Amino acid sequence: MSSTFHGLEVARRGMSAQQSALYTTGHNISNANTPGYSRQRVNFEQTSPFPPASRNRPEIPGQVGSGVEAGTIERVRESFLDDQFRGENQKVGYYGTKSEALSKMEEIMNEPSEQGLSKTMDRFWQSLQDLSTQPEDSGTRSQVKQRGVAVAETFNFLSNSLQGIQQDYKNQIKIAEKEINSLAKQIDGLNKQIAEVEPHGYLPNDLYDERDRLVDELSQHVDIKVTTQSSSNSSLEMAQGKYTVEIVDGSGNAVFGGQPLVDGAGDTYNELTVNADGVDGSINTMSLGGSTINAENFSSVGKMMGLIDSYGFEQGGKAVGTYPEMLETLDNMAFAFANEFNQVHSSGQSLNEINSGTTANQNFFTAQGTAKGYASTMTVDAAILNDPNNIAAANTGNAGDGGNALDLADVGSTTLDYDNDGTNDSTFSSFYQGVIGEMAIQSQEATRLHNNSETLRQSVEERRQSVSGVSLDEEMSNMIKFQHAYNAAARNLTTIDEMLDKVINGMGRVGR
Repeated sequence: MSSTFHGLEVARRGMSAQQSALYTTGHNISNANTPGYSRQRVNFEQTSPFPPASRNRPEIPGQVGSGVEAGTIERVRESFLDDQFRGENQKVGYYGTKSEALSKMEEIMNEPSEQGLSKTMDRFWQSLQDLSTQPEDSGTRSQVKQRGVAVAETFNFLSNSLQGIQQDYKNQIKIAEKEINSLAKQIDGLNKQIAEVEPHGYLPNDLYDERDRLVDELSQHVDIKVTTQSSSNSSLEMAQGKYTVEIVDGSGNAVFGGQPLVDGAGDTYNELTVNADGVDGSINTMSLGGSTINAENFSSVGKMMGLIDSYGFEQGGKAVGTYPEMLETLDNMAFAFANEFNQVHSSGQSLNEINSGTTANQNFFTAQGTAKGYASTMTVDAAILNDPNNIAAANTGNAGDGGNALDLADVGSTTLDYDNDGTNDSTFSSFYQGVIGEMAIQSQEATRLHNNSETLRQSVEERRQSVSGVSLDEEMSNMIKFQHAYNAAARNLTTIDEMLDKVINGMGRVGR
């Protein structure tokens, strides 16, 4: 037969278990708006009945329950949704960065507008048309000079502005590098804290939440794979252990070989280093721990890859990427245009040449041996700036001849070789329209993919919150449920106390 005081212990256990559930509910409510928090629940477990199965007492009709206990307090979380969220998060980081880079480029190119290169060139061609009809007019010559200066300054502005934004992205790469290393260090620190708690049979749920929040943040920078390492043989089965975090590509293969970012088994982490020692200062290598790869082989989608793609990386001995390619295109455009214009200009005669009877073969724009960097340094030749009468408007020795000015205006409709392959591609206007059109399409596509991935990420986050998020309505309902259970257990305790009082104080006195 069980003890007379058996009922007191059953009631006490009931009160204690419901009290733990009430405390956990209060913890959930308190953290309803805490970023990364996962709601927690108490797992109630029946305590061993009396008598145990090994005892066979014929005077006891059957086993009597001994109450309840709070087995563990676990967080409600689904790892599958975490993996989905991180997969979409790295896409948001990549396409968001690409979209932003292209949007900034569009703002600089500023097409179509009254201030863009296209309109500036149109005004320049028109000034040459005017000069062909009034080759001796000083005002018209000054206008050609100023329109030429405007063309050169527009190329300078576009090139220098793009280079300025490009340097900003280089700084952002270093900032992203520091953020990744900081997150790796924090995750490693949490791994160590968790490893100190789990062997004692506890579940450090709040540490789990903080670690997962940091991993979520890390997933926006690079594509990662997370595996778990047991912290101890004495840990509970549901203990999550330590995280090993690897930077991977789209197929899930480690980018840096066997070198993880955070090593859960070794209780350490490795720092990522991005090196900008390539052609024109482009990104050429990346290192993690003892492993180094070429930047062109870095295929981990995320914000870091978006920054590198925008700033530029070395591939095949040249700098490629969003900004390097646009800068190269501007240089080629300016160089091809200036060379052709100079060639036509030097074949004509200026007023000064006609008046002096000499031949100067004067360039209109400054000459340069190669296209590289020309857009940022292009200027109108000093002789033209100092004296507009050096503009070669004539084809003959007649001062009233405007034939060469007309030939100069026709440069706008001449097909030019922009990529130095020996083949003329298209007119300046057509080529530039193609460049702007391609940029607009890339920007539109990056924005579309960013919006799509953002929508998918939000959808996964909503599903994740439906599992892990704190619902105040549900917690209030639980609070009432646990409160009633606690009160009932307390009432049971009072009842058992009254029974014992009757047994102890009201029995055993015969005749009273």
